[in-house]
Amino acid sequence: MSTPRLTQSLITERAEIIRARRLVVKVGSSSLTTIDGGISVDALNRLVDALQLLRARGTEIVLVSSGAIAAGLAPLGLARRPHDLATQQAAAAVGQGLLLAHYNRAFASYRTPVSQVLLTVEDLIRRTQYTNALRAIEKLLSLGSVPIVNENDAVATHEIRFGDNDRLAALTANLIRADGLVLLSDVDALHDGPPDQGGRPVSTVRGPEDLVGVTLGRRGKAGVGTGGMVTKVEAAQITAANGIPAMLTSADQAPRLFAGEGVGTYFVAQGRRRGARSAWLAHLAHVKGRLTIDEGAVAAVVEGRRSLLPAGIARVSGEFEATDPVEIADLRGVVRARGLVSYSSTELPNMLGRSTADLGRDLGADYERPVVHTDDMVRVPVL
Repeated sequence: MSTPRLTQSLITERAEIIRARRLVVKVGSSSLTTIDGGISVDALNRLVDALQLLRARGTEIVLVSSGAIAAGLAPLGLARRPHDLATQQAAAAVGQGLLLAHYNRAFASYRTPVSQVLLTVEDLIRRTQYTNALRAIEKLLSLGSVPIVNENDAVATHEIRFGDNDRLAALTANLIRADGLVLLSDVDALHDGPPDQGGRPVSTVRGPEDLVGVTLGRRGKAGVGTGGMVTKVEAAQITAANGIPAMLTSADQAPRLFAGEGVGTYFVAQGRRRGARSAWLAHLAHVKGRLTIDEGAVAAVVEGRRSLLPAGIARVSGEFEATDPVEIADLRGVVRARGLVSYSSTELPNMLGRSTADLGRDLGADYERPVVHTDDMVRVPVL
């Protein structure tokens, strides 16, 4: 199958999932584990059977699978998911191999090879690394493999990580220009309130206005998972805003969804496609500071899509180093863009209001570069 390079997704409504050339499917830990926290082989087998419905029609699948930490609990004698990062990393290191072995066995019955792709945030925000990640996944798909993606929990840190596999799936969908993102959990759809209190399923989300009054509950939950409905909705909104529709339902409903039936919640694609790096910067980056720019800089940087120079910066706030993400706000305090800054917060104050020519003459040629290059910047719509 040729690589999808369309500017828009092939999916314009839920039933058209059967037309997809490439999908990212994310499954949560709660859909793959038993009551005691281990991997449910039966649940995993049912998921693989459902995915083969798509592959039999020619759809390429990238599977973002949680469950590595859960799979590592029992072998390490852990009764529940650990809260400290070091023990999480240890459980992930043990469990990732076990999880992949289960997928290997299940897909082998269909003569389908699987492959392991472990990513960190750095792999999707540095140009060389995300190009390599894309090239690897493209080649695996062209060879008929199902890439199984997970965050590289054994080396990820609290400071720079996706935080949960819903966000990882959203960025992976952007990276590979998927036709859609499918989020599978233990809930059949997004509800406008707790289902056990009469909450009704939400069939379609066309934009933020359809979520007004919807109760999403707490971010995260107890047990083997880290996400919850909040992060799933956030991931769906990220992909939809970037031109990729998203579908949210339970793993049990996956065969019906993959047959084009009207199950779950469908998030309509609204925006244009962006790369994974731009999507991370626009939606997920943990900004370290703010640059307040004058009206002339707003016109040049936001409207003219030019690089931000020191002459247009009025104020600097926060503490950051070179390459950290920062917000770029106008004089009213409205955030207009986000970007990766080229200088630290200690360097910038002495540069404000000065031209690059002056800085180059006084401080050296290295100071003639922009504060934020246009290639390292995403514009934020004013709502």
